[in-house]
Amino acid sequence: MNKIFLSITLIIVLLVTMICSIFAEPITGKIIIENSNQPAEYVNVGLMGKGIGTVSDQFGNFSIEIPASYDQELLYFSRVGYANYSIKVSDLRNQKNLVIKLQELRVSLNEVSVIPKEYKKRTLGVTTKSKSVSAGFNNYKLGYELGLLMKINKPTYIQKVHINFASCTYDSIFVRLNIYKKMGDMGFVNILTEPIYIHLPKKDLNQTVTIDLISKYIRVEDDFLITLENVREMGNGELMFCASLISQATYFRETSQAKWEKMPAPIGISISAEVETEK
Repeated sequence: MNKIFLSITLIIVLLVTMICSIFAEPITGKIIIENSNQPAEYVNVGLMGKGIGTVSDQFGNFSIEIPASYDQELLYFSRVGYANYSIKVSDLRNQKNLVIKLQELRVSLNEVSVIPKEYKKRTLGVTTKSKSVSAGFNNYKLGYELGLLMKINKPTYIQKVHINFASCTYDSIFVRLNIYKKMGDMGFVNILTEPIYIHLPKKDLNQTVTIDLISKYIRVEDDFLITLENVREMGNGELMFCASLISQATYFRETSQAKWEKMPAPIGISISAEVETEK
């Protein structure tokens, strides 16, 4: 009888231990700018390549659920204009009033010699306004983003980005525009020096949305990826792009720091870029 009791007790203890390891308490905290102590808004927070991530709100607050099995992994904090920061998950457990400080990056411009060159205007990407095919945000995790790869083989300046939406059930949208240079097969590094947000009412999505980047002097020398990222809680709804059946797939990732993937179907969402490329 005692042996049976001990066995049952041991099973219960093991089950409780397993449950606790799976359902660990969420890690919550605030992200601030180190020198000013001001909130760092819309910072990407996540485990690299694990599909576990989120984005801080406009006040720098974040909350993320990470199973205890990932306690030895690093939690990454990143945003354009700040130095990346990482810390082991176990070091964050059960910390009260957790504050993460990010350092602003200071961009120094080297003196350059300007040599006049001839450029030709081009339009890259997908320009369709047809709504017969559409694709978009079917995953509303913070940090979810999707976009299109622009292929070039000469130095290029990005002038404008155009986006055509097929449908929207929100009263307004708030997303971040990202531009990445391609690194390897499925690796990308953000090349912007400051964030670009798109905040528009629903009525403005019925026509082509244009983001003027001429004043930012964005120069790329190889293939680059343009994406839109969900950085603010918008609730249940739908935001869809006009799309085209092409050979090049749309790229996406499920949340902050997750792996990049391609949509299984060869559907390209309607994002295009006006550029000037060296002749």
